Amino acid sequence: MNSGDRIGARRAGRPAAALFVLFLSMCALSIGVAGSRAGAAPSEGSSRFEGVASCAGSTCHGRMEADGAVVRQDELMRWQDPASQAGAHSRAFSVLLGQRARQITATLGMGDPTSAPACLGCHATPTNGATGARFLTKDGVGCEACHGPAGGWIASHYAVGASHSDNVARGMIPLERASVRAGLCLDCHYGSKRPGQFVTHRIMAAGHPRVNFELDLFSTLQQHHNEDSDYAARKGRTDNVRLWAVGQAMAVNRALTLYADPGLGTEGAFPEFYFLDCHSCHRRIFDQEDRVKTWETNPGRPIPAGMPPFNDENMILLSAAARVTSPALATRFDKDARAFHLAMAGSRSLSVAAAVRLASTASALASALSAQTGTSDTAFAIVDSIAGPSSAPRFTDYEGSVQAVMAIDSLLNALVKQGRVTIGAAAGIRADINRAYAAVREPNGYRPPEFRTALASAVRSIRSLR
Repeated sequence: MNSGDRIGARRAGRPAAALFVLFLSMCALSIGVAGSRAGAAPSEGSSRFEGVASCAGSTCHGRMEADGAVVRQDELMRWQDPASQAGAHSRAFSVLLGQRARQITATLGMGDPTSAPACLGCHATPTNGATGARFLTKDGVGCEACHGPAGGWIASHYAVGASHSDNVARGMIPLERASVRAGLCLDCHYGSKRPGQFVTHRIMAAGHPRVNFELDLFSTLQQHHNEDSDYAARKGRTDNVRLWAVGQAMAVNRALTLYADPGLGTEGAFPEFYFLDCHSCHRRIFDQEDRVKTWETNPGRPIPAGMPPFNDENMILLSAAARVTSPALATRFDKDARAFHLAMAGSRSLSVAAAVRLASTASALASALSAQTGTSDTAFAIVDSIAGPSSAPRFTDYEGSVQAVMAIDSLLNALVKQGRVTIGAAAGIRADINRAYAAVREPNGYRPPEFRTALASAVRSIRSLR
């Protein structure tokens, strides 16, 4: 199944939810502990990974139905669900048993994918080597891959009087913090600077699908908790608009930080093509005997015709969000983004310097967005911004268009959750969103005019409900 097939699927009323298969089968082949884990300095034993079985008691998270007063208690059943995207993490290791994985590792000389370090970092729970007796690599991406090594908190987190802050101090990862969650997810869903934790163009050329990431959509598909009053008291309510926006900012920062790294920005004598937007020039990637021009001029990328542009899908969406939430930083971000694209037509040293500046601005935006609580009109305003004259002309390419339709989908669902749009009204808009998803279902079949028409129609309908 290619990325477009995944974009065409849906779950629980959200089109393209099967994009979350990318959450695993498209994750970066990597090794090592995730680079963005948060928490206090580990004490002795707190960095030990205890394994999925340690969470599986029938009075803990191993029940067959939701029956808990504080937590659902059926979390493992949802994690293992073979019929939904909620079970994708548990299936991560089994992906390595398939022909595609074996073809990739054979091509690159990595050996058996089920034991290759470059695969296990994301297709299994990445550890620091400290594991308990119940830890099994074949469990795939288990509880501790996201929640942190349980050695320091597994015996105390359910005790009477235990608090979330206590758990975090003992090594649990505070996933309710948008920037922490985004940083953790990006370690596999984009890569990090740690050795092996980066999906290169060579790996993709060997058969690995393109990597995709959208924090709010993927979080929704993997959610295994109820945001009831107890959850709100301990961790606060999720602000989906903020989660989406911070995810965009963190993705820009991660991409540019890795691009500027001297060990990752090049591959031999060539630039590392992983960072570039292949489909902006090659609508279909094959030898074009007739030399037909397929690329479109993009006002956000002041580079010469025919030069591969840096993939700016997250930059476009972050710019749209920043114009609503942080206008001053938005001006700085747009200036730095334009300077970065200009530098890409210059030299490696110029582009790296520009990348460092833009990464810093994206980091500042992530901090600003994390600290904000939007008004009830924020989602409407960002929808307008995405479809406005500063952003809409930049949706010339596949990757940016995929991010745009996911953004409108996420923001519409946020408006429903906020009570600003009824479920019935949202259902009426769904046909246009489905048409937009269909236009970006598959990279080689990307249809820009149809995408822009469908997205514009969906936005007009959302705008009319404001």
